[in-house]
This record gives sequence, structure tokens and C-alpha cells, in this order.
Amino acid sequence: MQDRNQLFKQQFIDAVEKKQFPVPSVKLTLEAAGLNKNQLEDLFETQVMSRHLDLCSRELQKQGQSFYTIGSAGHEGNAAIAMAFRTTDMAFLHYRSGAFMLQRAKAAKQDDALYNMLLSFCASAEDPISGGRHKVLGSKSLFIPPQTSTIASHLPKAVGAAFSLALSHRNHLNQTPTSESLLPDDSVIICSFGDASVNHSTAQGAFNSAAWAAFQSVPLPIVFICEDNDIGISTATPKGWIKANFQNRPGIQYLECDGLNILDTYRNACQAAQIARQLHKPVFLHVHTVRLLGHAGSDSEFAYRNSSDIQQTESQDPLLHAARLLLENEVLSQSEIIARYTSIEKHIADLSMEAAQRPRLTDAQNIKASLIPATKSASNYNALNKKQRNELFAHEKHNIDKKQHMAKLLNWALTDVLASYDNTLVFGEDVGKKGGVYNVTAKLHDKFGPSRVVNTLLDEQSILGAAIGLAHNGYLPIPEIQFLAYVHNAEDQIRGEAATLSFFSDGQYTNPMVIRIAGLAYQKGFGGHFHNDNSFAVFRDIPGVIIACPSNGADAVDMLRTCVHVAQTQGRVVVFIEPIALYMKKDLHADGDGLWCFDYQAPTKVPAMSLGELGLSGEGTDLCIISYGNGFYLSCQAQKQLESKGIKVRVVDLRWLAPLNEEAIVDHVDKCKNVLIVDECRKTGSISEALVTLIHEKADERDNTRVSRITAHDSFIPLGSASYAVLPSTEQIVEEGIRLHQM
Repeated sequence: MQDRNQLFKQQFIDAVEKKQFPVPSVKLTLEAAGLNKNQLEDLFETQVMSRHLDLCSRELQKQGQSFYTIGSAGHEGNAAIAMAFRTTDMAFLHYRSGAFMLQRAKAAKQDDALYNMLLSFCASAEDPISGGRHKVLGSKSLFIPPQTSTIASHLPKAVGAAFSLALSHRNHLNQTPTSESLLPDDSVIICSFGDASVNHSTAQGAFNSAAWAAFQSVPLPIVFICEDNDIGISTATPKGWIKANFQNRPGIQYLECDGLNILDTYRNACQAAQIARQLHKPVFLHVHTVRLLGHAGSDSEFAYRNSSDIQQTESQDPLLHAARLLLENEVLSQSEIIARYTSIEKHIADLSMEAAQRPRLTDAQNIKASLIPATKSASNYNALNKKQRNELFAHEKHNIDKKQHMAKLLNWALTDVLASYDNTLVFGEDVGKKGGVYNVTAKLHDKFGPSRVVNTLLDEQSILGAAIGLAHNGYLPIPEIQFLAYVHNAEDQIRGEAATLSFFSDGQYTNPMVIRIAGLAYQKGFGGHFHNDNSFAVFRDIPGVIIACPSNGADAVDMLRTCVHVAQTQGRVVVFIEPIALYMKKDLHADGDGLWCFDYQAPTKVPAMSLGELGLSGEGTDLCIISYGNGFYLSCQAQKQLESKGIKVRVVDLRWLAPLNEEAIVDHVDKCKNVLIVDECRKTGSISEALVTLIHEKADERDNTRVSRITAHDSFIPLGSASYAVLPSTEQIVEEGIRLHQM
């Protein structure tokens, strides 16, 4: 049986020789489309390059040299879309956008795009975008952040990037528009995806966010490009479904084109770019195309499509549509078209042989290196002088020198951050005039305005996606998720998008952010599970993410400042968990003792605290209690009771839950006879498991240290007083401490 790839290649040649071209759905002249003959020829060449890259990738896979074969066959018309936009219009691309990538590289005078893409196919360590970590379409110089097997998760950040352009117009960044980290002021954001992806909740959220903003006249220069090939793997898209959903959507301009016809595609793409650029409005460009060669190399579409349907689809090959235009406009003859087609095939085959021999990643440390980008200067930090600080806190002049609880101290810390970093902004549900559910963002809106303190719609995917997009344009976002349980609605924006960007771009792209999340339990049963979620396990296994959790106001201030500094200088994604039950906590042992209120210290050093620095209460050697957040508070209460019984205790506050400061933790353990881990999260999957493992793995000659742990039950948090039945208590800590001491 003849090789499927060879049959497909030959079909094009045979059709050109016989002039068996598909009938166009739209008839346009070059002049009407706004193209000339040279551009038409150039686009055809790009389409052929993309096609042969796809076919070559499949051949490489058979040889064990290529590892990812979702191709662009049938979608090559997006080369015309690339031609219609500027090379500085940031593009978040669908995985079938090979021709777009090649055409943009041409526009930027980069002649190594073919070889670079082959390096990516072959997972070569010399791949200039991912360094061999994944087959991605991306380039720092071409303003194309890398995407992997994206379904719809890139849409929210594209909306965020478009929103960042609107903010840049208001001159909140003290950087020039030509700065490497910033997009030109009149840029447009491009976001492409398939018709099946439209059904994903993430996509729907992004469209809704864009429409929601545009409906309120918020500038949002973005072009959504739906490349509609009528099928998602094996599931057909209902006829008319895309148009019915988007033709009359409020706030979004709908355009439609024949994606098989590069003249029609270019004309409509130019119109879309003009609307977005000049009117600052979102556009939905509906591009009708076909999918050739199945979903991917491993997909046998003959299993779910009949042969006549496949043949009909292949007869609509966009390369044949382009070849017809070349002949009609007397740009190339039949023989010249075929010669160009075969010469490009040979050129790519030759390049692939070289790319397949290039080295691949073999060392774990090298592979992980891009998880943490190289440190850069914190150029946006502007220390305030005494006069500026007095003006900034004039409204608090009667309180600023008094000890305060965590919520107030965090509010002041955010005030300082917004004043000291001109590229920061706080946004989320109710953070504006209301000041947040717990008043942590109170008065920030009044001081810094609606462009720095932004109320969002109720959609966590959009909030976190906006953070990623804003970070792409030089901002340092501080999004707020109202409750920890709510983050699960959007966790892939952290796991699949934010945390992977540096890894898959070899550190070239970062999306620094500090995600503030109010969470954890001990709120007297208020609100039940959704307001008392006591598990942050969703973050713990995400490589490269920093997790911070303060237990008191003084630490909260210093840790927040450090988090902002680390995000700014290292491009890190930081999750900052704020224990709700400790927001307003003032007393420790008795009503009115004020021991959980602290002074507000003006910034004196950057960073304010070392990443991973532990907190400590006491230096006892009988018992080492290790905890964090509410658990540290309870452990400090227990410490007094235990010491009254003659047990010398030290209480270690982890503060930083990822990465753990393993060396410092073990050092404290080694100084004590017994160790008690107090973990307010569930027994299964909690950080206490990691701590027990760490202590035993690092035991060395320590063979008589007893290790115990107290955790929450494996249960959701119930409503009311029942909540305390499944959580650790001060009494439990005291009892277990005594038991260990008496063993």
C-alpha cells in the first residue's frame, strides 16, 4: 500500500497538471483584496513551506525523530492573516498556525524559521524557543509567546494583554513604548483557535469578558480568529453553530471569510486589524477552512469519516485554491508552481536531516533550569521619601503608629507597593470602592484610581488570565481571588499557562504576578466549605511556583514586599495565601492582650525578607512544633501551656510553603528531642506528609527523634460550630506535646 503522505503530495501535483482546481466561494481581484502579485507568490510559498513541514514531521515521526505531529494542513491560509498584521502585534496562536509563524518570520526578515521549527519538531536542545522542551509555536523577537497543545486556555490571557494596551495608553508605566517588555501603543492582540475550542468554558469566559468590557466602552484591541474546519478531532461542529453564536454578540464585531481563499482572508484580516487598531474594539474573525490529514499523525480519520467525505475535503486543499490564483493572475505557470512545490519539499527534507541530528536535552538540571528565569534588575521600584510617605498615609495619621491586625497591615503594605512600583495594579471581585470582602483593599481605589485598582467581573479564569496578559506587557499584576475554593474554577490558568510559560520558552518569556488568595479555615464555621477551604494542594505540585502564607501582620507585610520583589526581579508566579481567620485577630492568649497586633514598618530594604526564611517563637529543645498560618497561631497558644508544664518548646513558622527551606527545617529538628507537625490542611495530600518525609530522609545519625503530626480530617469544612470538629485545636497540640515528652 502506498504511503499516505506520498499520495497526498502527489494529489497536489496531479491536480495542478490537470488544472483541476476547486471552485472559489468568493471571486476577488488582487486589487480588490489589496494585494499585489509578489505578495500572492510570497503567500503561496509560505503555504507550501507549512505543508511540507507537516508532511516532513510525519516522516520524522516514523523514524523516531519527531514527537508531535499536530499540523497545519488545511489552515495554511492563516499566512494571509499574518501578512495583514504587524510583527509587533502580539499573537497567541492555535497549534495549526504554522503558516502564520512562517509568514511573520518572513516579514521580520528571519530566514531560519524553517530550520528552527524543525528543531522544535525534533525536540532539539538548540530549538530557539523551548530549548527542546516541547514542540511549540513561539518567538520572543516575533512577539509570539509559546503555546503547547492549547485548547482554549490561552484566550483569557489574550484578553488580558489587550486590556494592558488600554492601560498603557493612560501612561501608567514610566517606561518608553519601545522598551523590550512593552508593546507599541497602537498594537493589536491576535488570538487564534479552532471551532471546537469555542465550546470550552475558558473560551466562553474570555469572549464574555471581552464583550463585558467593550459593552462598557473599555478599549480592548483584540482580534479573535476562529479557524473553523467543522470538526474537533472526531466530533463534527454543527453547521452554522459558530456564526449563530457570534454574529450578533454585543460588544464584539463579527467578520467572516473564506479561509481557503487567501485574497478573501487577507481582505477581511486587514479589516479586522483596522477595527481593532483604530476603534480599540474586539473583533471575531470567522475563518472557514478545512482539516487535512486528520487531527494528528496518530489519528486515523478513516475510522470515523467515510472516504467520500475525506476526498471532498481534500479537494478543497487551500494550496490548490492558491495555485489557481497564481495561474489566473499570471504569476506562475503550472510547471513553475510544481517546481516551487517540489524544491521546497527537498529543501525541508535536507534541513530535517540536519535538525534530527542536533543534540537533545539529557540532563534533569538543564531541563528544570528554565522554571526559574534569570534575575533582572527591579527597575520599577521607587523608594518613597518621608514627605511622600506622610502624604500617602495622611488618612491614617492617627493609626499609623499604633499596632494593627493583619488586614490593616496588608492594606498599608499594598498602599506602599502601589506607590513604589508604578507597574503594579490590584484587581479582582469587589476590590475597588468596597475595598474587598475583608477591607484589605480599602481606600486603594480612592488613592490610585480605577486603572490601578480594578473591579472585575465574577470570573476567576478571566481574573487570572488577565494577570498573565498584563504581565506580557510589562505590568506586575496583583490579582485577588476572593476565596481559596474559588481558585479551582480557574486553576489551569496557573498550572497550564502561567507556570509553564518560562519553562516552554527557555526563560525568555515570564508572567510575574502575586496572586492574593483569601483562604483557609477557622472562621467559626462561617460560609461552610466554599469560604473555609483548608487545602492548597492544588498549588504544591506546580513546578516553579512560590507559595507564601503569613501567620501574622508583621510577616504579612514583609512577605508581600518580598513576593512583589521576587516577581519583579525573577519573573516568578507567586501564590500569596492570606488566612482569613487571622485577618482581624488581635489577641493571642487572652482577650485584650493585643499580642497578635504589630507595628507597621516602613520599607527599609528590598527584599524585606529572604525567600524561605523561617519564623521562630522560642528556642526550646524538648519539642519542635512546625506549622504555618492558623496552625502557627494555635501552636503559639499551646507553647505557653506546654512551657508551664516544664516542656521547652520552639515553634517554627514555615511562612514559605513552596519551595520549602529544607536545610533550615532540618536544622531546627536536629536541636530538639521531639517534633510535632501541626497542619490545618487535610491529612491526605497536606504539606505535613512532605515534612515527615523530609525529616526521615534527612535523619542521618538522628535515630531517636520522635515525629508526630496533627492535621485536619479528610473532610470538607461543615457549617457552624461543627467546623472545629474536623480541624486541629490548641488542646490537641498541648495533649500531643505532653504525650511525646512523656514517651
